[in-house]
Amino acid sequence: MTKNVVLIDDEQVMRRSVEQWLDLSDFNVRSFSSGHEALAQLSADFDGVVVSDVKMPGISGMEVLEAVINIDTDIPVILITGHGEVAMAVEAMKKSAHDFLEKPFSPDRLLEVVSRAHDHRTLVLENRRLRGKLADVSGLAKRLIGDCKAIQALRNEITDLASTNVNILLQGETGTGKEVIARALHDFSNRAPNPFTAIDCGAIAAELFESEFLGHEAGAFTGAINKKTGFFEHANHGTIFLDEIINLPLPMQAKLLRVLQERQIMPVGSTKTLDIDIRLVSATNETIDKAIKEDRFRADLYYRVNTIELYVPPLRERGDDVILLFEHFVQIAEREFKRDAPKVSPDDLASLRAHDWPGNVRELKNISERFTLWRGAGRARISELVQGAKPHEDRGNGSLKDQMNQFERDVIASALAKYEGNISDVMLDLGLPRRTLNDKMVKYGLAKEKYSG
Repeated sequence: MTKNVVLIDDEQVMRRSVEQWLDLSDFNVRSFSSGHEALAQLSADFDGVVVSDVKMPGISGMEVLEAVINIDTDIPVILITGHGEVAMAVEAMKKSAHDFLEKPFSPDRLLEVVSRAHDHRTLVLENRRLRGKLADVSGLAKRLIGDCKAIQALRNEITDLASTNVNILLQGETGTGKEVIARALHDFSNRAPNPFTAIDCGAIAAELFESEFLGHEAGAFTGAINKKTGFFEHANHGTIFLDEIINLPLPMQAKLLRVLQERQIMPVGSTKTLDIDIRLVSATNETIDKAIKEDRFRADLYYRVNTIELYVPPLRERGDDVILLFEHFVQIAEREFKRDAPKVSPDDLASLRAHDWPGNVRELKNISERFTLWRGAGRARISELVQGAKPHEDRGNGSLKDQMNQFERDVIASALAKYEGNISDVMLDLGLPRRTLNDKMVKYGLAKEKYSG
């Protein structure tokens, strides 16, 4: 860690002496003859110590102290006082000076005071970082909802990686929320004030790659009436999210690799290169290793985009997170559509747990909205919504035998979901012998494996 010191003294000999002593102890010293010049270099995230003489023309050390306090009260200021200025030193300490050195002072005394002040500043900034991290996680938990271990680990990884500039590859099935994670990586980083640009790679025609990604000048080709800003320039100093990057044709992959290596672009029709500063987040719903073996994806591009690879779990692996997410989406739908959703029944909860959710979170959100909007004569049932069937107007449709069979199936399915496929627990709960339960499960197409875990 760099140990920074800002030194202010109008006497050149004193500045050089102090600077040499601190340099020998691995401090990085920036010295100034004027307090005004030094203050212009400070900000609230300054990670060092200020050492200033008290008596100086223009702006005194006491005024420097007051100015630094206005920037950040926790930046340590050490004042150098002359003989007989003890009263002034006491006053300075009352005004939050970290310490003072009375002339003449030894190099050992200087190093002791400055080192202690630097340790204090390091601790302050670390505490701030941790508090900020906790605040970020709190906000992130509202955005990436779930209590399962995989989602908790994913939130921790996002928190740790957001402030870095490493390229990240998100691996997960369609609909698992990869763009939500990419946006979180952007929003919880210092790039947040700058653009987040999301691109569906499968939607860009190969012949439009240069124009869309790099931009073009007016008149660069037929139809280029106006200048166009490309994706990379638009995302400069921000984050660019390449969704389903594996869908990029090989010629486009080569061009993308060059941009990522050189960090420069040249718009079509231009003769000037433009430096770009972007954070790249990519996503894919299939294993890239397989695509590389099939010569559909460049290995060198893969190594460029996946400095860190994060796995986004499918909804079927997230246990009761499906219930949390369903309730969350229903609340959003109620506000958006200005109507109250039907009451969720135990059968509905069982159906939510039992469904495989091939469309993942995206499918669940759709079901939540349909559940909220349903206004038939009867109530919507999740079991029918997830099967894509129109809900019955009421449960009484059909013969008595059909109604009884449907009710019996729902009760057994609910118990299987409740006990995660444990047949012994289901037998005890429903009071059924094993053979009878097995026969009914075969009759209704209920496999215990579907409910396990």
